[in-house]
Amino acid sequence: MTRRIIFILFALLIPFAAQGKPPEIDAKEAHSMLAEIMDSHVSQKEVSPEIVQRALINFVEELDPTKTYFIESDIQEWIEPSDVFVAEVKESVARKDFSSFNGIYDAMIEAIDRRNRLEKMIDETALPEKVDANKFKDMEWAKSEQELLTRIMEMKALQLQAAGKLTDELQEKSLQRINKQRQNYEEEILKSEPNYRKRLMLSKVLKAFASALDSHTAYFTPEEAQQFLINVQQRLFGIGAALRDDINGFKVIKIIEGGPADRGGELKVDDLIIAVDGEPVVGMSITDAVSLIRGEEDTPVTLTVLRDKKEDGEVVDQQTHDITVIRSEVVLKESRYEATYEPFGDGVIAYLKLFSFYQDPESSSAADLTRELEKIKEDHKVLGVVLDLRNNSGGMLSQAVAVTGLFITKGVVVSIKDDTGKVQHLRNLDGRTIWNGPLIVMINRASASASEIVAQTLQDYGRALIVGDDHSFGKGSFQTFTLNATGQGEVNPAGEYKVTRGRYYTVSGSSPQLVGVSSDIEVPGMLSESEVGEKYGKFPLDTDKIDPNFDDDLSDVPFFQRAKITNLYKFNLQPRLSIYDDYVSILKKNSSIRIENNKNYQAFLEEVKKRDLNFDEDKEAGWGKNDLQLTEGMNIMKDLIILQKLNLIESPSPVPREAGVGG
Repeated sequence: MTRRIIFILFALLIPFAAQGKPPEIDAKEAHSMLAEIMDSHVSQKEVSPEIVQRALINFVEELDPTKTYFIESDIQEWIEPSDVFVAEVKESVARKDFSSFNGIYDAMIEAIDRRNRLEKMIDETALPEKVDANKFKDMEWAKSEQELLTRIMEMKALQLQAAGKLTDELQEKSLQRINKQRQNYEEEILKSEPNYRKRLMLSKVLKAFASALDSHTAYFTPEEAQQFLINVQQRLFGIGAALRDDINGFKVIKIIEGGPADRGGELKVDDLIIAVDGEPVVGMSITDAVSLIRGEEDTPVTLTVLRDKKEDGEVVDQQTHDITVIRSEVVLKESRYEATYEPFGDGVIAYLKLFSFYQDPESSSAADLTRELEKIKEDHKVLGVVLDLRNNSGGMLSQAVAVTGLFITKGVVVSIKDDTGKVQHLRNLDGRTIWNGPLIVMINRASASASEIVAQTLQDYGRALIVGDDHSFGKGSFQTFTLNATGQGEVNPAGEYKVTRGRYYTVSGSSPQLVGVSSDIEVPGMLSESEVGEKYGKFPLDTDKIDPNFDDDLSDVPFFQRAKITNLYKFNLQPRLSIYDDYVSILKKNSSIRIENNKNYQAFLEEVKKRDLNFDEDKEAGWGKNDLQLTEGMNIMKDLIILQKLNLIESPSPVPREAGVGG
């Protein structure tokens, strides 16, 4: 099968979970695609016993993702396989034989029969009350049939609680849809037509093996591939909101600043969408819900949502709201960045917030930041710059290099090492900066990928102080996504895949993969207690290091071009600086005292420890519009400006850490 790479993915991508009919694939083609994936993967080059074990577990979870069919004893031999069985599976896969997975599929058929028997035993009038949805996160397999029955009843209770807020007619329709959704899934598994069942099983086998390699490698059915292309940056549905499929509806986990929902101001993070234009969505698939929410530009869509009513911080009730949002293009210029300033002393502190790393024919993140900072500099004396990359999940690699280049002269910004071990350095060649003074980069646990390149490179050069959560997300890998080799963009009827091809490293030779970028000064925020990051993913890739590249020898440049490039490049290289070293301990101490003495901040931190938070805070909830983390970041910048002014006579210019570096 001849294939080509259409683009490299550096953004932190949210996997799309669309469902579709089985791909047109047989065992030979499935084996060929698996071989392609493994040949392209950064580290997993063969079907090892560990990969087989992971794939067996994944296959079980592919069949029963809600853990409401199997009980532990049904699947014990697959989730805890013997060495002998693992070896047998490994050998059979090498022979293009995937029949080892037939036993799991047959067990699922039996589990469906049991589930239907349990469904008949459930009396909806006796369902438990006030079930906590959080108990269904990170579930273990039920140990007994009774435990499974209890779990199903609790899930039904949650769905009924949500549906109970609808009118009687819509409530009945919603409950019918929930049952129909389950029945459709079971019918798909139970289809007796041999070819259909074989194709369905092979697609799930490919999913199981692909996701066993690392947390970002994935196989897509043709329908999923189409959806992935549409949603490659983020899962947005025409209203500027990201949703999570919960048992009892679709929870709003993020509202994109500047998007339609944000402009309307009514939809809130943590709202639970239970109907769209009067059509109940409880029990609906994510794909069907998306199709209802999407629509033509400038048309209204009415969302029926449940919102928690709180008293003294406790949820006492849920209220129903109908919210109308006017659909429009989600990727808006005003949602890409924010630029403002805060007066301080005889000047200002410039504040630049970047939501993603973007580039199109009209604008780019680097060009927009340059223009905005120059505007501020025209009218004010800029004393310091705060670059806010919190919640920035990445974007274009070229823009990560360009944004870094706004604050350094020439030099290596990021290095890429692919699955062959080849290292390529991406450099800033411009040599011109827009700001050479005090610089703070703010991060949190949702700062990922391209954001981590910028933050860690500026930290490596000693050019900026990193302030915020203890570490960033930790995505230091890049992926490629395939399309059919015809070049016309058609999706392969056998499916497509996304595979992790390599890692990236900043100029110090360190990769943020798994570990993230560490803050120089830790200032906790909304996500500081949340399990957000690469290390919480399934089978994450290990971190890695290469040699530092502060003294760039241009070794990756072809020899016959190296001399010419050296003459143009090897001057005005960015030195490795120590300008902040003398101040960090004082800045940390002052920040710690401020936070400890701020009663509002302490109350906020106590709340953070208790709450299950998402990537966006509710602007109206608890803390008003105060961004306590940012306020403290600005305070640190003020301290830094004062300390540097006090020390100006002793240190009139930046001091390189390594004599001679910089040309």
